[in-house]
Amino acid sequence: MKINVTRSSMPSFEEYCEEIKDIWESRWLTNHGAKLQALEEKLKEYLGVKNVVMFTNGHLALEAAISYFNFPRGSEIITTPFTFVSTTNSIIRCGMIPVFCDINDKDYTIDVTKIEALITDKTVAIMPVHVYGNICDVEAIERIAKKHHLKVIYDAAHAFGVKYKNRGIASYGDISMFSFHATKVFHTIEGGCLCFNDDSMKLPLEQQKDFGIVDAEHCDYAGGNAKMNEFQASMGLCNLRHVDEYISSRKKAVEQYQKRLSGIKGIKLLEPQEDVLSNYAYLPVVFDDYKKNRDEIKDELAKHDIGARKYFYPITNEYSYSKGKYKGDTPIAESISKKVLTLPLYSDLSIENINLICDIIL
Repeated sequence: MKINVTRSSMPSFEEYCEEIKDIWESRWLTNHGAKLQALEEKLKEYLGVKNVVMFTNGHLALEAAISYFNFPRGSEIITTPFTFVSTTNSIIRCGMIPVFCDINDKDYTIDVTKIEALITDKTVAIMPVHVYGNICDVEAIERIAKKHHLKVIYDAAHAFGVKYKNRGIASYGDISMFSFHATKVFHTIEGGCLCFNDDSMKLPLEQQKDFGIVDAEHCDYAGGNAKMNEFQASMGLCNLRHVDEYISSRKKAVEQYQKRLSGIKGIKLLEPQEDVLSNYAYLPVVFDDYKKNRDEIKDELAKHDIGARKYFYPITNEYSYSKGKYKGDTPIAESISKKVLTLPLYSDLSIENINLICDIIL
């Protein structure tokens, strides 16, 4: 059986069927139903944040976060290209201009020492990206944002359940976006959410995902449709019961990788971050002057039916639609993108298969 780079965690068939059973009685399939409301409440508690608004996917949630602030069209948002293309696309699709800041070479998050040099009179926000379960320097970002009166919108797609100094990462910044795509640590098949502590933001964000509708006879503006349905929410309710087990299993898998691959010349693994409770979302390995390069290792694994992913590659300012069009010098992001390979990691990945992957690499 092929070992994919990721594999969706799922409850038992019986548990999911039991969860969706009452949907057949209510026939309430979408539009802020009971399942979604229940999931929102449970997520607020789990993530340690005052407000959660659910979306049908993380990308539309990110666009809603940007749109909420009603920035002037053509404003600049400082971000990083070492991310999935959704981050950059959300900025551009909302009529903003991405300004690319490089990453640091330790945890591959935005280099906070380079942010201020990119701030202009057009800058309105910073959109940092938590990567692989590693978090940005949230304290430094908060200081910079306050000093320059900027909003902070976190792309936290990789950071579900992560805590820093015993505080949920969802509570940092003005808004944090989480992706609940099927491949994430926690998923709702497809889905996403916005987390924030300012109560006044909740109603406008709810309206944004529901056409701008206020009530049956009033619509305040031209909103979109990004509502999560009850079947997605039901999968979320099931998976939330087991997410700590999933994370614990992923931790054991990461520890086995570290046991086998640490200390090998030319192989670099991420180091645990201080004061951070990780979710072990991904297993990125940087191959730098190893006996085989990243692409050769990926090809060798593929010969054994083992999937690995060049993630992130290319960086988003190297795509045809963005290359040379936006400001920002990002040599470290470019260098890491050409050397990094994410290895298979999921909650039911066996130690035997991890050893097989490591044997091939070594």
